[in-house]
Amino acid sequence: MRADKILSGKARDFLRGLIVAVGAGGFLAISGAFGSGGAPLTQRLLYWIPLLVLGGLWGHVCGAFITRFIDPDARPWAATAALTAVITGPLTVGVWAATGFFFEGRLLHAEALINFLPPVLLITAVLSALNVFLGRERPVETHAGAPGAAPARFLDRLPPKLRGARLIAIQSEDHYLRLHTDRGSDLILMRLSDALNELEGLEGAQTHRSWWVARDAVASVARGDGRAALTLDGGADGDLIAPVSRRYAKALREAGWW
Repeated sequence: MRADKILSGKARDFLRGLIVAVGAGGFLAISGAFGSGGAPLTQRLLYWIPLLVLGGLWGHVCGAFITRFIDPDARPWAATAALTAVITGPLTVGVWAATGFFFEGRLLHAEALINFLPPVLLITAVLSALNVFLGRERPVETHAGAPGAAPARFLDRLPPKLRGARLIAIQSEDHYLRLHTDRGSDLILMRLSDALNELEGLEGAQTHRSWWVARDAVASVARGDGRAALTLDGGADGDLIAPVSRRYAKALREAGWW
């Protein structure tokens, strides 16, 4: 897999949210939703699509904040509820102001603000759920190099005390990566999305938004309650447990990981 084909998770999330917003805006305009059917179609399109795109941008900012505290892979409904709660208030004020200027040429009375809350809440909840559940995607897989091929570039990043060690797993910790090897573990400053670009040459896969696992390190898999976890062997500190997110479980199972 070439590096230029691996799009970062954040970029994918942003693009997906933009597409959902444009599609939803077009649907609301064509259907004349929430009493806008009396306006010409062109006017409705010019109102709904930019409004939904701006709302989507605000949602993207809120999503970056929420996912620091709630893992949408493990708790998708909690993430949807939190996104809806954080997005709705400011967005309601924005819709109230935009509607007044767009259709009346002035701000509407403040008393009208409460009337915008239910439709904004409904639209926000639907779009938040779409973005959370559509975010379940295929994991990035890396592949063993051909005979005689150069080693994976990522191995050059191993700290001196781990040079030549067998890489078992990589775990994201804030802005750092914890490298698990058969000689111990250590931290380096790097993002997992960037590391995935350099892991070609080692057979493995992303099992979770914050984990990459070497395939030959998998000793067993435990499944239960719709989730899976991999037990990895070969580590200097004993067996290591790597989580498998629900968004990746089906693809890994189909690829023969268990």
